[in-house]
Amino acid sequence: MKIFDYMEKYNYEQLVFCHDATSGLKAIIGIHDTTLGPALGGTRIWNYETEEDAILDVLRLSRGMTYKNSVAGLNLGGGKAVIIGDPDKIKSEELFRAYGRYVESLGGRYITAEDMNTTTKDMDIIHEETEHVVGLEGKSGNPSPVTAYGVFRGLLAAVEEAFGTKDLKDKVVAVQGLGAVGYCLCKHLHEAGAKLIVTDIKKEYINKVVQDFGAKAVAPDKIYGVECDIFAPCAMGAIINDFTIEQLKCKVVAGSANNQLAEEKHGDMLEEKGIIYAPDYVVNGAGVMNVYEELQGYNEQRAMARASGVYEAIKKVIEIAKRDGIPTYKAADRMAEERIQKIGELQKIRFFNK
Repeated sequence: MKIFDYMEKYNYEQLVFCHDATSGLKAIIGIHDTTLGPALGGTRIWNYETEEDAILDVLRLSRGMTYKNSVAGLNLGGGKAVIIGDPDKIKSEELFRAYGRYVESLGGRYITAEDMNTTTKDMDIIHEETEHVVGLEGKSGNPSPVTAYGVFRGLLAAVEEAFGTKDLKDKVVAVQGLGAVGYCLCKHLHEAGAKLIVTDIKKEYINKVVQDFGAKAVAPDKIYGVECDIFAPCAMGAIINDFTIEQLKCKVVAGSANNQLAEEKHGDMLEEKGIIYAPDYVVNGAGVMNVYEELQGYNEQRAMARASGVYEAIKKVIEIAKRDGIPTYKAADRMAEERIQKIGELQKIRFFNK
């Protein structure tokens, strides 16, 4: 791939390659945009087949964080990092400390956090070398409960648009993925009076939700076709695709999974089917709100109050979609871009010391 052509096309600022022979560190840090503030995004570990795959992933993910942080109303830009290797084999104190030094070398332009295959304990080791890390133990900690509350609030906004009411009593919600976020979302839905149809690849997760919330369980490949009002994808990405979209019998899609649309055309297809889609990076944005509060001096009540604002964010996305005659996935991008442009214009206002 022509890296600089790709960076120019999507207005990336910086791509940093990090190597340390002693620890075996091979990492890439991508900084997409810092108009709103320092770039924040997690560090994931993955055994990529090729170095080009790793580069494309960090570029795609860092740009996604720009949009996510913008629509969340945070004073943060977008960044991401990947460490190349098998997470079950390469983790060590020296690797994370070497990586922390590279984060520190960027002088605060990039703030890292946990992501796929990294943990709060890993962040604590990175913290030995840099202050530019969040999601530490004893501070904001596990973001799952806050993320799930934000998803619940965003789901309510989409439900109100689809049904004319936020009341979930006797509404049927099909939840795919019952990990930390999915379980907490089920709890909120159950307490609101919804009926749950659930699935997961882990039997023990299914059993817990069935026992705790009286849910009905189905096989993983059957969840798409169940009769329901709301489909809540909380597991893998690309689950709205050519194969699944024709099976959906819901009026709303709203869940915590990242990159739910396999391709942009699938957002158009949801629109054509009359399904209200709550764009993933808007509805699951409370996780990054939670770690943002750590930068301010963590306060759980304040974090939950921010998460509640996902309701208003989804309402605004729907408003823009109607205003401009576009699907909600495009409206979310436009919402993010409009905020970046408006705040960027403020840079014209300069302060001068005598």
